[in-house]
Amino acid sequence: MNTSFFTLCNTDNRSCARAGVVHTDHGDILTPIFMPVGTVGTVKGVSRQDLERDTKAQIILGNTYHLYLRPGTAILNKAGGLHKFEGWTRPILTDSGGYQVFSLTSIRKMTEDGVRFSSHIDGRKLMFTPENVMDIERLIGADIMMAFDECCPGTADYSYAKQSMERTHRWLDRCINRFDTTQDLYGYKQHLFPIVQGCVYKELRQEAAKRLSDLDRDGYAIGGLAVGEPTEQMYEMIEVVNDILPQSKPRYLMGVGTPWNILEAIERGVDMFDCVMPTRNGRNGMIFTRQGVMNMRNLKWADDFTELDPTSTSYVDHSYSRAYVRHLIQAGEMLGLSILSIHNLCFYLRLVSDAREHILAGDFKAWKDAITPQLMQRL
Repeated sequence: MNTSFFTLCNTDNRSCARAGVVHTDHGDILTPIFMPVGTVGTVKGVSRQDLERDTKAQIILGNTYHLYLRPGTAILNKAGGLHKFEGWTRPILTDSGGYQVFSLTSIRKMTEDGVRFSSHIDGRKLMFTPENVMDIERLIGADIMMAFDECCPGTADYSYAKQSMERTHRWLDRCINRFDTTQDLYGYKQHLFPIVQGCVYKELRQEAAKRLSDLDRDGYAIGGLAVGEPTEQMYEMIEVVNDILPQSKPRYLMGVGTPWNILEAIERGVDMFDCVMPTRNGRNGMIFTRQGVMNMRNLKWADDFTELDPTSTSYVDHSYSRAYVRHLIQAGEMLGLSILSIHNLCFYLRLVSDAREHILAGDFKAWKDAITPQLMQRL
């Protein structure tokens, strides 16, 4: 199955897991894929060279809210877009800023027109509307742009969830109008993904997925999950939505999650993922391995002079011992935080790469069921 933007290469025999290719002007993206989060023009603690050579990231994220505040769209436009500003030559995806704005509960006011909020940096009064968010994402220079949406809390009642979804749909219409009546910037094609909302309510998720599918955009995002709802409800909503979204378009699950969350979502037909967990957990001393989760602050590693992770492909895992890395973390040294962030990103990228290989081989389900219990162990 092939479109100009997405090629579906294979589907697993025993699940909905898919292997595909997303085609952008900054290069192809082999799916399933994990996208490191570069909030303000950098993935925290990880150099561009490490992203390219070691983690082998194919695409990274930029955060619309944070980049709008600093360095600002004037600087990014003068630089020729975020790619040139940070020296990244591969694809970039930007979120809509909706999650950040709606997390500022005490300093924002939502209206039909958009959201007024105060900058968390200097208190400036600002406004996000569907139209100016499209303009901001254009100026940032994303290959893939997210529509402006309301991220509904996972604990919201049905009435609020329905109102929120309907507002997101009205805003989406305005996003599409603005996107379709403005030009791509910086000489390459930009793509817009609508976001399926609806909280944990099957009827709402079905309604949203059907409405968005009819719009026939290049790809679709699934938002509003991993925001407080039980994990099993998250998996159920993924199944509900992916049963409706077109097979010929990529599906992006926003902000999820643990390695086992990702494998479960791949099994249910998701193609693209992002999450701050690899780098945030790394900065807190936690790493993911094929054998389980390691807390590098634990005393048990203090005199363990073996490699950090002998099974990893990352240079950091073979260059530093567990004892040394624990020492760095305990001492608050920046090198330790960087080592663990690089390790975790390499782990995530290799995990989805291996998942792709097993989908192509036709044995993803058996591989995933065998590996998941190991991943969840606490070492």
